Amino acid sequence: MTEPNAAAAVSTTNLVEYTVSELAFALKKTVEDAFGLVRLRGEISGFRGQHASGHCYFVLKDEKATIEAVVWRSSFAKLKFKPEEGLEVIATGRITTYPDRSKYQIVIDQIEPAGIGALMALLEQRKKMLAAEGLFDEARKRPLPYLPRIVGVVTSPTGAVIRDILHRLYDRFPCHVLVWPVRVQGETCAGEVSAAIGGFNTLVLGGPVPRPDLIIVARGGGSLEDLWGFNEEIVARAVAASAIPLISAVGHETDWTIIDLVADWRAPTPTAAAERAVPVRAELHIQVTGFGLRGASCLRRLMEGQRNLLQAFIRALPRKADILALPRQRFDGAAGRLPRALHANAHAHRVQLARSASRLGPHLLRGASTAGRHRLINLDRSGARALSSLVARSRQRLDTNTQLLASLGYHNVLARGFTLVRDADGRMIRRAAEVSAHERLDIEFADGHVSAEAEGSERKPVASPKRTRKRGSENQGTLL
Repeated sequence: MTEPNAAAAVSTTNLVEYTVSELAFALKKTVEDAFGLVRLRGEISGFRGQHASGHCYFVLKDEKATIEAVVWRSSFAKLKFKPEEGLEVIATGRITTYPDRSKYQIVIDQIEPAGIGALMALLEQRKKMLAAEGLFDEARKRPLPYLPRIVGVVTSPTGAVIRDILHRLYDRFPCHVLVWPVRVQGETCAGEVSAAIGGFNTLVLGGPVPRPDLIIVARGGGSLEDLWGFNEEIVARAVAASAIPLISAVGHETDWTIIDLVADWRAPTPTAAAERAVPVRAELHIQVTGFGLRGASCLRRLMEGQRNLLQAFIRALPRKADILALPRQRFDGAAGRLPRALHANAHAHRVQLARSASRLGPHLLRGASTAGRHRLINLDRSGARALSSLVARSRQRLDTNTQLLASLGYHNVLARGFTLVRDADGRMIRRAAEVSAHERLDIEFADGHVSAEAEGSERKPVASPKRTRKRGSENQGTLL
């Protein structure tokens, strides 16, 4: 028993010893060398969109197994079809391991739908989601302008579609066309189309680039994969958010995409979109001419009817001779009576004048003159008496005021020995503080005026009166 145990111990000690990291990375290298590039078919599960880092993680599964999948941020931007929950796809990538969790996974570089059935299932799922949001409702669709001035076209500038649209617009009604070039196929198609629709809507009325009145999104026919860019959700939401009416002309008449359901009007072909965008100019001219002829005809009929009505009114009115017969008769009667009336009126005034003249005579004027002379004499006498009385009363009032002035005037005060002092400007001085040095003063006495000059010392003048010397009637003096 001891010999086998010893042999087993010897064989165990001869095995190569690995660390966990060495074994994990050795397995990683072995798996990557064995499965460097694989195509894997399965259903996407657990997809939650891009991670904050930009990478994408989900699971590919079938009926019996699952495998972890990762799409790096650099590869996700290049994917033609973006991964969606429940979509059956064929993923191209390489198998690797994740040593931190001891599991294997596929790093995906490309994804494509697993046949038309997968695309149709994804399309139906997307239609249901957008329809539930109301993007297909007829109530939100705007009416197309009858005659747009500017038409914006979103399409490839090198294809036959733009030439068909321009040719058809020129034949029907030439107008200004703005072309926004985009790719109508490939992985960048959806982003460019949605950016073009948004770009047309951001144009300002009256700006350097005119804002279109109508947008046409056009593309020729193709397979479901070729038209898939017009089934993307970003394009549908851009069309729904457009404030400018939009016509969808993607594919042939049998091709239907999501943009056709969201657009305000769906054209079966690009040529049909151009026909719906503008009317036929010749037909419009004929229609306008017809309206003009109908209007002129209606106006003629109206004028003829009004003329007939006026003539009927004229026939109902009386004749001019009948209207003027009675006034003319009255005028003739008045004219016949006028000479007799003038003679009678003159005779009446003559009789009245004779009666008035008989009552007039010199005695009437003589009596009135005598009475007026007596009144004038009386008024003259009473006026002389009143004037004498007024003069006497005024003289008495003047004497009284004179006596009052003599008793209240300052001359009586001067006569008692007081004086009145004024400065050079004639203003009366009441206080000694008001006198400046060397100031010219005028001193008034009861019998005359004396000029004086204030003393030049710094002391203030004394309020008590000073003696002055008089020289005749014109006295000169100096205030000491």
